[in-house]
Amino acid sequence: MSYRVKGNTGEWEVVIGLEVHAQVISNSKLFSGASTKFGAAPNEQVSLVDAAMPGMLPVLNKEVVAQGIRTGFGLRAQINLKSVFERKNYFYADLPQGYQISQFLEPIVGKGTLTLDLEGGKTRDVGIERMHLEQDAGKSIHDQHPTQSYIDLNRTGVALMEVVSDPDLRSPEEAGAYLRKMRSILRYLGTCDGNMDEGSMRADVNVSVRKPGEELGTRTETKNVNSIRYVMQAIEFESKRQVKVLEDGGEIVQETRQFDPSNGTTRSLRSKEEAHDYRYFPDPDLLPLVLDPKWVEEIKASIPELPDEKKERFIKDFGLSSYDAGILVIDRDRADFYEEVAKGGDPKVAANWVIGDFFGALNKSGLALAETPVSAKQLGGLIALIKDNTISGRTAKEVFEEMWETSKDADTIVEEKGLKQISDTGPIEAAIDEIMAANPSQVEAFRGGNEKLIGWFVGQTMKATGGKANPGMVNQLLKKKLAG
Repeated sequence: MSYRVKGNTGEWEVVIGLEVHAQVISNSKLFSGASTKFGAAPNEQVSLVDAAMPGMLPVLNKEVVAQGIRTGFGLRAQINLKSVFERKNYFYADLPQGYQISQFLEPIVGKGTLTLDLEGGKTRDVGIERMHLEQDAGKSIHDQHPTQSYIDLNRTGVALMEVVSDPDLRSPEEAGAYLRKMRSILRYLGTCDGNMDEGSMRADVNVSVRKPGEELGTRTETKNVNSIRYVMQAIEFESKRQVKVLEDGGEIVQETRQFDPSNGTTRSLRSKEEAHDYRYFPDPDLLPLVLDPKWVEEIKASIPELPDEKKERFIKDFGLSSYDAGILVIDRDRADFYEEVAKGGDPKVAANWVIGDFFGALNKSGLALAETPVSAKQLGGLIALIKDNTISGRTAKEVFEEMWETSKDADTIVEEKGLKQISDTGPIEAAIDEIMAANPSQVEAFRGGNEKLIGWFVGQTMKATGGKANPGMVNQLLKKKLAG
């Protein structure tokens, strides 16, 4: 995807890397038994380990490790059978230990690949450098008191997966596609819910600019951006800012920046730390994590069909376009819903109904898929009535609206309202004969070469039959009778 920032000296290329922090779905934290449930009152979910009380020792959560391995497989990445937890030393008021337990030199997951879904059905692979497990920090709250800051340690010790991309992204749009795909994979795997508004997935955005073909420029890192739209805005602003600095004769400082969603800008937060600033060293309270290869293979065998594989299957088995298949596999529940609708029917027609009328009604109503008043089985039943010519496609639209309002089955609505399509040739022929007899000049004009009049005759016949006549049969009989 071509994206260039235009400056006074020509075009500049933008180079982007993302560090995604995804909260692991687990009932308890990485090294303690405290709950991870969202929405608790401040400091209600803090164990003695989380609060760094003297003598408290971390105990590794096995389920978090399993979730990390699942994510590694989902990213088509190398699973490292040996990894090491290290202490990352820095001071924040909301970091009671004075260090964060993370992984640095030996992470649990190595190099992998994520495939972007781009416009027009195009795809492009982006490299994953690594994924490691680490603790989250607490939260400082600055807006509850005029002169004091409050500390909430509920998030302290919550398990995070940090997924670091290679600097392969080249536009805000590609960054957005990367985050959407990442979220989709994590949700399919059940390893992170991807709710950015709740803080369970957020991104650090690394941006640099260069003249096309030149060496990489100095990068800045915009921390903790919590929406895809904000990530894209941060990239757009930061890339333009850097171009202006360079063209004005300045230098880009490697620093950490903060995104301001109120005006779509970034501002300097602090100079960028390097790894040596954190004095990483293996945590003396935790042995190296050595995985049993048999257990890793068992986890691999449990991995569900993921978006890329499901998309490929929908294209191959159902004959869907790359675009339609891509829309349907974004979310696992959405894909499952579609497959239920398509059972025993026409998969292409099912896709058109799900993507068009059904998703349109969901969006208009502001409902989530789980709240739909029309089940997949009911929608499949409606499509079956079209397939067996019980109702026309046009009538089906009216029936669907009634289904959405009442949650009744299509069969019930068709029966109650007498909407069954007339497929008996007798009544249709009788209607056509009457129309031809009442409009001899139109018949003569058609037979004289004005074949466009067939549409007029179809309309009159449908009107005469109350819209219930089978349109295919109407066309067939009209052509036969009008031919004389």
